[in-house]
Amino acid sequence: MARHLAEIFGTEKDRVNCPFYFKIGACRFGERCSRIHNKPPISQTLLLAHMYQGPPNQSLNPDFNPDNGGNNYPSENNEAQNQEHFEDFYEDVYSELARFGRIEELNVVDNIGPHLIGNVYVKYRREEEAEAALKNLSERFYAQRPIICEYSPVTDFREACCRQFNFDECNRGGECHFMHLKKVRSSLYRDLFGRSPPSRKRSRDDSPSPDRRSRTPERRDRRGRSRDRDRDRRDRDDYSLKRRDYRDSDRRDRRGRDRDRSRERDRSRERERSRERDRSRERARSHERERSQSSDRERERSREPTSEPDRKKVKLNPAEDNNSSPN
Repeated sequence: MARHLAEIFGTEKDRVNCPFYFKIGACRFGERCSRIHNKPPISQTLLLAHMYQGPPNQSLNPDFNPDNGGNNYPSENNEAQNQEHFEDFYEDVYSELARFGRIEELNVVDNIGPHLIGNVYVKYRREEEAEAALKNLSERFYAQRPIICEYSPVTDFREACCRQFNFDECNRGGECHFMHLKKVRSSLYRDLFGRSPPSRKRSRDDSPSPDRRSRTPERRDRRGRSRDRDRDRRDRDDYSLKRRDYRDSDRRDRRGRDRDRSRERDRSRERERSRERDRSRERARSHERERSQSSDRERERSREPTSEPDRKKVKLNPAEDNNSSPN
């Protein structure tokens, strides 16, 4: 049973724990979700919920008109302004969060779902740095809005991101339940992190081999299933480590309870022996009193005459002595 739970932990087959919260740190059902959201007590990753506010709708598309069904997608003329607005926000947030420790990843979500919109994820190198940032940001504001900061279970953003989005093939757009991360210019990323940005999208032109160009949908599906199996295997390994920790802690708890029960039994036996000693002393005192009373009665009997003629004889002896004496 434990092995089966370890195999399905964090997957769709797990009917107890929410797989979306485990992978992306957010769930579209929120507190109404029928599965458990296991919030970590401490983590390297912090979630700054709905922190990024994009430009107003009118600045995204000057032709936007909600009355005539206009769309709200950015126009080509304003894409550069929107990117500049986002990168100003990214650089500002990075400079503030870097005061608490070394940042390994800083990601801003581009989804429009109510549980993901504007989410900012920051991953520190050490958990102590994330803890310091959480304590400092909990009561602060950004753009006149309170910062909602909490620990996130996400540690591998490759598993949290939409694979189809990385290939520009996601047909769900911003409504996708997996992360669509906003992109930062490579030059800005190198200035902030001192390294090139991670490649989340593999170029299809890097390898012009016929085998790759002639890849069929069935083969892509097989590769996707293989990646899913690898991810499930990593999840099982992580779950096995967690289960091992749980077993160790449970074993320590059982040992502690056994020691407590053993001590309680020893105390109960000691109390029972003490009561038995008290009863033995009380019986000994009772026997001693009975022997004392019996000896007292024996002494009383020995002082009294044993028969009626002897008592008469004792009474008559003085008279006989008077009659027998001469006048």
